[in-house]
Amino acid sequence: MKYTEEHEWLREEGDVFVVGITAHATGELGDLVFVELPEVGTVVSQGDEVVVIESVKAASDILAPIDGEITEVNTALAETPELANSDATGQGWFFKIKASDPSQTAGFMDEAGYNEFIA
Repeated sequence: MKYTEEHEWLREEGDVFVVGITAHATGELGDLVFVELPEVGTVVSQGDEVVVIESVKAASDILAPIDGEITEVNTALAETPELANSDATGQGWFFKIKASDPSQTAGFMDEAGYNEFIA
């Protein structure tokens, strides 16, 4: 897995990347109470706002970590947003994106680097 400074994680699965936010991020935000997901087929650029989340503490945007097309969204989060809290890197994923340029992930952190970043 790769990690961004915005506390997102990416897991490569074939030609797509699964994207979510880290357990550290959900811990800082508190319990999620609402998630607005993008439409499948949406083409995004790195840094675009893709997901809106609301927690008991704040509202926040999840940004596209890479350029690409949204190929799938985790519809379970609409009914059960707290999945992102209880299983951040498993069932709590937000969307899958087919990368236009997979090399954009080259500068992201590995798990050890991310743990050092949040220390």
